Amino acid sequence: QVQLVESGGGSVQAGGSLTLSCVASESANSKKCMGWFRQAPGKEREGVAGISSGSFSTYYADSVKGRFTISRDNAENTVYLQMNSLKPEDTAMYYCAAGQSCWGPWNKESRYNYWGQGTQVTVSS
Repeated sequence: QVQLVESGGGSVQAGGSLTLSCVASESANSKKCMGWFRQAPGKEREGVAGISSGSFSTYYADSVKGRFTISRDNAENTVYLQMNSLKPEDTAMYYCAAGQSCWGPWNKESRYNYWGQGTQVTVSS
């Protein structure tokens, strides 16, 4: 069983930056695809960014391309989401996810087996 713990959320003004971190509980992190999702009040959870097990491939939602960067440090069992030029519409609970077999599109929840509890990001105008 893999446990994921997110941190780094907070409140910022539009145009600001935040870096989210997600620490996995076991060293098998390197064999898993990872992703960041978010859910705003009254909306469905959506994929924000994904990264392959070897960091060879990264994926982004159109709404965050050019502003967000996903990366991973397998030695530290950690995946990051660098968020720049934040907008009020980025306000949401952000969740880290890890998949073992990683079947399916990167932005589908069914691809992932494990989920963190979430960290809140609030962007004010």
